[in-house]
Amino acid sequence: MKTLKSIGYSIELGSDALTQLNQFFKKETYSSYFIICDENTLTHCLPTLLSSCKALKDAEVIEIESGEASKDIEIATHIWQTLIELKADKQALIINLGGGVVSDLGGFVASVYKRGIDFINIPTSLLAMADASVGGKTGIDLGTVKNVIGTITQPKCVFINFDFLHSLPERHVNNGLAEVYKMALISDANFWKKLSTQKNITNLESVITKSISLKNTIVKKDPFEKNSRKALNFGHTIGHAIESVLLGTKNELLHGEAIVIGMMAEAWLSYQKKLVTKTALHDIISVLKATFNPQTILPSYMDAITTIALNDKKNSKNEIRCVLLNGVGDYKIDVVITPAQIKKALEYYNSRIIEN
Repeated sequence: MKTLKSIGYSIELGSDALTQLNQFFKKETYSSYFIICDENTLTHCLPTLLSSCKALKDAEVIEIESGEASKDIEIATHIWQTLIELKADKQALIINLGGGVVSDLGGFVASVYKRGIDFINIPTSLLAMADASVGGKTGIDLGTVKNVIGTITQPKCVFINFDFLHSLPERHVNNGLAEVYKMALISDANFWKKLSTQKNITNLESVITKSISLKNTIVKKDPFEKNSRKALNFGHTIGHAIESVLLGTKNELLHGEAIVIGMMAEAWLSYQKKLVTKTALHDIISVLKATFNPQTILPSYMDAITTIALNDKKNSKNEIRCVLLNGVGDYKIDVVITPAQIKKALEYYNSRIIEN
């Protein structure tokens, strides 16, 4: 069992996480409990949670559909209306039991309902454990623009029970590992070396714990993303645009799958701007390609991807602002890139993917 201290809350990791959740309920008094989950966590995770925590025996369960499409204002409105109908007051608690979508959506719903009520995160996917549940970012999408509506509101606590990972298919494990590899690339060259020399990640618990610890260190220094926290967006300027454009198509990607492509393209931009060596670039591309087996991006999507990138929330003064690598294990924030450079980066990416 490990405890990490964050910004006014703790992150409990390990097999005793749900025991710690019971201790949390003994110390905190709430008028009512609302569990937000999707159809997968309803089946695979909710029974474990309810049997472990007697305080939740009368909790109301609010189920949403899994997938990025649920990060939508209509879904958020439905949850708010449900909370009102069930007379949830300022002393109510929302429990987000699920992956990144549930964490982002549920946190946002809680952060603005009656000007803010408490919430806790119980991440059940590797992506949510390594990324979405920690750091206080909440949000929903608006049309094709990801996370453009949201708040930075810290949870009351995060409880990470690694046993929930056992129900994940391999694709969703890799989806979360993308954010782990990102953390290594921007903050810890030794961690990157360790990941890049492992054919298969077998020690998931220690790898996730290391990644969370690295992220938590960055977040504590800059909780509102004024400076160094922007580093966490490496791979996301291009990756988010790809994810948005492909959403709902036959080529739809999970978040981590899109971010892998974004990292490869933005690594090439880092090389073009002389921030990483050619050797480092080839190493990054080779490792990510071998680990995640990403797909090519059809040329017909290129214009739409650049259009979405022009609306990225990190932009400033009508310029696309990107995080690039400054060598492996370091970063450079607010680097200006152009739509033409994005297209060239994706063309390079495609050329490397189709290589034998």
